[in-house]
This record gives sequence, structure tokens and C-alpha cells, in this order.
Amino acid sequence: MNIGDSLKPFCLKSTDNQLVNSFDFAEKSALVLVATCNHCPYAQAYWPRLIRLFKKFEEDNLALVAINGNDVAQQPLDGFEDMKRLAKQLRLPFPYLHDEKQDVLKALGAEKTPEVFVFNSRRKLVYKGAIDDNWETEPGVMSVHLEDAIEYTLDGLEIDYPEIPAVGCGIKWKR
Repeated sequence: MNIGDSLKPFCLKSTDNQLVNSFDFAEKSALVLVATCNHCPYAQAYWPRLIRLFKKFEEDNLALVAINGNDVAQQPLDGFEDMKRLAKQLRLPFPYLHDEKQDVLKALGAEKTPEVFVFNSRRKLVYKGAIDDNWETEPGVMSVHLEDAIEYTLDGLEIDYPEIPAVGCGIKWKR
């Protein structure tokens, strides 16, 4: 997916066993989709940051959705039951969706976990890539790529650097 492309509609099962689709967020000023998972140390490091970012911008009409599509045959810890446990353990304030067929991740062009995709109110892609510049230690972060992208998008501004390569584990594609 390239900057400026439109979000393709989706409908996936959430860890609360509800179906969630892209139209559920139609009234939101910005939508962040996060390709992530349970097992990857990079993804694990970013869960608390994603929760804080969502809470910071929720009142500004932001929607954030986490999506796991890893092949369970290759990575059993990314199965749906483990996703449900993780969502409960972390008390996720946003949906955590299971992309079992990997259709949504493929449509996004996702390659890593975690990797973010920010869409504006017209559901055009305005940013994709990294969350920040230091997955290992939050106090060492110098550039808050996702936070800046969210602020710019909510303010209706163009993002200076709309693509910054994500760092993380490769998505486990089905064979």
C-alpha cells in the first residue's frame, strides 16, 4: 500500500468474539492499524506505548486497531486463544483482531510486527512504518514517528516523513 491509497474494507473477529469492520470507525478523524502479534519481542515492547498513545488521543477522535495475522502453524503463541489472553492481561482499550486468512495484512503491504498504518478521515494512507526510533528502551526514544503522524493527521496537516521503515519480526506468512 502506498501513501495516498484508500483503505480496503475489512471485517475480522476481535478477541472479544465480536466482528469488527472498517466501517465501525467511520466517524473517527484518524484510524491507526497496527500489524502486531503476541510472540515478537519488538511487538511486546510496544504494547504499553500503543495503549498510552491511544489513551492520549482517544478524546481527539482517534481509533486504533491491532491486527495479528501470523501463521499459527509457524508461531503457536500467536493463536486466537493466546490473543484473547494477552488482550485481557494488557486490558487493551482498543480492538485486537485476528486476520486468520492474512487478507488485511496483505492488502496493507505489512511486513513486520509491529508496523503501523495511519489513515486520515477520508481513509487515505498518510503514514506507514515505525512507531518510534527505539524499541528496546522507551526513555531512549528520540523520534516519536507514530505520535507525530497522529498529531499531524488529526490537525489535517501533511506529514513530513510519511514512510519510515518498521523494525520488528517478519510476518509469518502461510505457506
